Amino acid sequence: MSTAKKLDGYMTDPQGRLVPIDAVKEIDKARNELVMEIVEKAKVLHEQMAAFKAAAMGDVSAFVELSAERYGVTLGGRKGNTTLMSFDGRYQVKVAVSDRLIFDEGIQAAKALVDQCVHEWTKGSRTEIKALIEHAFQTDKEGKINVGRIFGLLRLEIEDERWQRAMDAIRESMQVASTTTYLRIYERVGDTDRYRQITLDLAAL
Repeated sequence: MSTAKKLDGYMTDPQGRLVPIDAVKEIDKARNELVMEIVEKAKVLHEQMAAFKAAAMGDVSAFVELSAERYGVTLGGRKGNTTLMSFDGRYQVKVAVSDRLIFDEGIQAAKALVDQCVHEWTKGSRTEIKALIEHAFQTDKEGKINVGRIFGLLRLEIEDERWQRAMDAIRESMQVASTTTYLRIYERVGDTDRYRQITLDLAAL
C-alpha cells in the first residue's frame, strides 16, 4: 500500500497537503503505486545486501584469525587488506581497507615553506614546478585540498632544506578522517589470468 496515503481517502502531495483521492488522476495513482512498489523491494534488497556484507566480512575476519592461530599469533586492532582464493583459483574474495585523509592547519605552514621555495626558484627556470604546486594546493568547492595532488609533491625528489621541512609538515598534517572497508568478489575470465568483479552495484549491472 502506498505510504503517500496519510489518512483514509487522502494522498499527500509534495508540499505536504492532503489531497482527496477522488481528486487525484488515475495515472498519478498508478505512478505512485509503481514507485512505492519498487522502493519497498529496493529496501528489502538493501537490507539483504547489508546483511550479506556484514556476514561475509565477519566470516573473512574469523578465517584470518583461524589461519593466524596456526602460528600461535593473535591478531588485534583493525585488519588490513585480505585476499582469499578458492582452491581451483577461479574465485577471489577481497577485503580492502581505505582511509580518507584530510589535512589540519599544518598544511598552511607547509604551503608557506613551499611558496618560499617557489618564489626563489621562479627567478630561474623552474616555472613548471610553480604551476604544479599552485595546482596541488587548489581547493574544491568545499574548501578541501586534493590528497592525490599533495602526494604528487611528496614524490618529487628535491633536496632543498626548506622543501624537506615543507614535506615533513605535510606528512604531519595528515589525519585519517574516516575508514571504509570494501568487500569485492571476483571470478576468473575463462582460462586467462584476468579476473572480473561480480558486481553488486545496480548502476554497473
